This record gives sequence, C-alpha cells and structure tokens, in this order.
Amino acid sequence: MSGILYIVPTPVGNLEDMTFRAVKVLREADFILAEDTRTSGVLMKHYDIHVPMRAHHRNNEHRTVEGIVEEIEGGARVALVSDAGTPGISDPGFMLARACREAGIEVVCLPGPTAFVPALVASGLPCDRFVFEGFLPVPKRERRERLDFLQKETRTMIFYEAPHKLRGTLDDLAVTFGTDRSVSLCRELTKLHEEIKKTTLGEAVAFYRENDPRGEYVLVLAGADPARLAVETAPTLEEAVAAARTLQAGGMPPSAAAKQAAAGTPFSKGQIYKELIK
Repeated sequence: MSGILYIVPTPVGNLEDMTFRAVKVLREADFILAEDTRTSGVLMKHYDIHVPMRAHHRNNEHRTVEGIVEEIEGGARVALVSDAGTPGISDPGFMLARACREAGIEVVCLPGPTAFVPALVASGLPCDRFVFEGFLPVPKRERRERLDFLQKETRTMIFYEAPHKLRGTLDDLAVTFGTDRSVSLCRELTKLHEEIKKTTLGEAVAFYRENDPRGEYVLVLAGADPARLAVETAPTLEEAVAAARTLQAGGMPPSAAAKQAAAGTPFSKGQIYKELIK
C-alpha cells in the first residue's frame, strides 16, 4: 500500500508558531526530510520529536527524489520540512511534490508559516492582488531582464533578500521603479528584533548606505500607478496619426481609420482625422 508525503511548514523564527497538527504529523512520520538536519534538529528537540532525519536540499534533491518516491510507494509516511517556512516557497520541495503526484502518491501540505504573508499584510500596501517574486536572479543580465519585465506591474510585489545582498538589490529596484516608489522592508519576522519599516526606495537606499543590513528581509513593493502608467505608455499624437495612415494605406476610409487609431489613446477621432487629411 502506498504511503504519503506530508509537506510541513515550520516557524520562520518563533518556535511557538508551530501548529499542533504539524507536531503530530512529524511525530508519526517514518522519517523526516530536512533542508539542514542541524537546523531542524533544534526544532525537533524543542518539541520532543524523535524521528530519523535525512538531508534533502538543493544540492542533492536531483539524486534523492527517485529513491524517496520508491520508499513512499512501499508504504512510508514521509514528512518534508525546510529550515523555515513552507517547503517549496523559495526552498526545496517542488521536485519531490511533483514526482509524488506523477507517481499517484498522495501529497498533503499542512497550512502554516511562510514569511511573505505576514510581511504583506502588515506592510500597509494593497494585498488584494499581489505577485510573489522571491529572490531575484543573481546573474546581472537575468536580473535586469526580470526587473524590466516587472516595470509595468500594477500589483504589489514581494521579494526576499539576504542582508549581504540588500544594498545592491535596493539600488537595482530604485533604478527600475524610481526612488519615490513605496516599499516596506520587513526583517527578522516573528523574532525578537522584528521590524517593519515603510518608506520609499530612495530613502531605503540612503538609510542602508549608512546602516548595515541585519537579518533576513522581505521587501514589499508598491505596484505601478495604473493612471500614471497609462499616461507614460500612451502614444503621441504623431504615433496615432501614423497608425491611421497605415490603416488608410490598407484601404480603410480616413474617417474609419481615424476612429480605429483613436481607440486606447487620449486623442479624439476628430483630432486624428484633422491631421490625417492635411
């Protein structure tokens, strides 16, 4: 009879954020897959959990997934944890969950801690629509392409960053989105020195130029203003007239060409038509 894979979120800082169900699942597992057995060992000791642990991380998951799937198919009850938060969210977990699903194995993900949710809700920025970006790519070209892609994003954006890379990331964000863009810098969430600082990208760059970043960060960045974005991306009158001329050259009457070219622009059909017949 096939076993089961449990994906178990663990506290992002405060050990008291562990759920009763998570503790029960870990205690009843045949073995626990941990991103770092030493880190998870602290949590297991705190909750008096004595279950064998194995290392399962980015450097070995490509080699271990197949064997783990076979063990679960043989009836093993396996719990997957990461160092902090929910496995699969900027942490290992996706490959194993996918392989289990493809093998017809039941995958159960428990609800629980993940750093970006409290950061988003406490940021004061809109949280009805948002996009989670996690860690930006490290190679400069890939990072530039990703940020360029996000320039017109109107939803709140969420990024993760390590302290030693924060200054560079803030610089890149300020160049891409402007120094006046609102951002909340959330660090050490749920821990003793938790801090949520709402500011602008320009002020954040200046602050961390004089102060050393400390702790893991969640950056919650305001999306682009749709009204401002519409003005910035709207075609000029000359471009609208050029579009009308192209339509006219294709056989469309001037009036109809002006009407179609005016759609989605701040210009009226009459304005475009007047220029078109000059």
